[in-house]
Amino acid sequence: MEENILVMEKITKIYGNGFVANKDVDFAVKKGEIHALVGENGAGKSTLMKILFGAETADFGRILLNGQSIKVDSPISAIKHGIGMVHQHFMLAPSLTVAENMIMGIEPKKYGFIDYDKAVKMCEEVSKKYNLAIDPNAKVKDLAVGIKQKVEILKALLRGAEILILDEPTAVLTPQETDELFSQLEKLREKGHTIIFISHKLKEIKQICNRVTILRHGKSMGQYNLQDLSEQDISRLMVGRDVILKVKKEKAKPKETALKVRDLVVRDNVGKEVLKHISFNVRKGEILGVAGIEGNGQREIAESITGLGEYVSGRIIIKGQDIKHMSIREIRELGTAHIPEDRMTYGISEEAAIEDNIISDRFYKREYSKKGLFDNKKIEREVDGLIKDYLIKCDDRTQPVRMLSGGNIQKVVVARECSLNPDLIIVNQPTRGIDVGAIEFVRKRLIELRDEGVSILLISADLNEILELSDSLMVMCQGEIVAYFKESEKVTEQELGEYMLGLKKMTKEQVGGIMHEK
Repeated sequence: MEENILVMEKITKIYGNGFVANKDVDFAVKKGEIHALVGENGAGKSTLMKILFGAETADFGRILLNGQSIKVDSPISAIKHGIGMVHQHFMLAPSLTVAENMIMGIEPKKYGFIDYDKAVKMCEEVSKKYNLAIDPNAKVKDLAVGIKQKVEILKALLRGAEILILDEPTAVLTPQETDELFSQLEKLREKGHTIIFISHKLKEIKQICNRVTILRHGKSMGQYNLQDLSEQDISRLMVGRDVILKVKKEKAKPKETALKVRDLVVRDNVGKEVLKHISFNVRKGEILGVAGIEGNGQREIAESITGLGEYVSGRIIIKGQDIKHMSIREIRELGTAHIPEDRMTYGISEEAAIEDNIISDRFYKREYSKKGLFDNKKIEREVDGLIKDYLIKCDDRTQPVRMLSGGNIQKVVVARECSLNPDLIIVNQPTRGIDVGAIEFVRKRLIELRDEGVSILLISADLNEILELSDSLMVMCQGEIVAYFKESEKVTEQELGEYMLGLKKMTKEQVGGIMHEK
């Protein structure tokens, strides 16, 4: 490994509202290393990388590449300097082919038109050079998540990236796909590429990275050799206290069924079945986990139960009542709460205050009014209490939610959904993109609710989370339940991955065990 190829010195970024995102941050990576960047949400990781990739401009500090000071004022400028970024949410056009996506912005021309044959050849050459197999003519919408990620990496390499920034690269991958990605990253490192690896998965950071830079509250806590740190050490440096990384819970004591789904069918907008006659129960005092690669029907399950999406046929029974013709409010009045997958679209109104977001599901109730007007004192007491109880880091209840970090926005959603004594909670990706401190809090709260007798349907792409939190577990693949485990501790991540990828499938009789009652 060589000397530093990239150095960021004394980077400071202060936004117009006075928020200090980065304060005198030093960051350096060596040529041919995989360097981890970690920190809580709001610690300044994203801002630092946006500055490096030219999406933001630092107020103070400088960037040196190969010892020379450079100006990076746009992503195009970053790419010219050999800096590429693979975003957590892929920047691909689903309706276009792999080749069309990869040459976007650098299209080869022939007689004034795009030379598609040349584009395909360019893709094949870069694919062969880096031993990352892809089909240039495949439509992106038809690709598995792991292949889409290959396309994103190759797209950056095609543009000459020597330094690759990977933002949460394993967030939606199976264990098998993660292993393949790590193998590819090792090969890139051997070819002299430098990789900056942003992740909250400390086990993976220890597995693949050489060194780590840790940020806390916009400041650097230093750079460390990962062989010298345990996962607990990293967590402590990130959060400033000891974090419980392993979920502590007693064995579940499930009671009667609260949610019953029978023969549920959902079709997409072109008539294709995305849920194929699925049936399951969730009992009181139980967490039923739903594992699967994203796009295999999990979102449609959550939307059908909560009233956000329609279903063609089948029955959904909550506390003995068929919800087919119920509104979202009527479903919530049955004691149903929902922590959605996309918190920014379905979980909060980002321009509204914390207070308004928390009372948005209850403001119409009689107990929150006094002589026909809002009982502001009661509302303020309740919101302030939830901010305290749920450890929401904010200025006060009137602060717009958009000003909070991702972890604190998630806590606002969790505080609202869990504070009305729900009987059933549909939880979709509860800890995606949030830091270890917030993860610890959210997972602990879900276990507490389970122990209080709440029924919880947990959908998560994080297999470690699914295995640790779930009492029983079902696996989705291509809109079907392909496996069911009455006790989640009896299955491994590797085995789950095989079912998720469709390499294994239980018979209908085996899966039938999911129906605890007829």
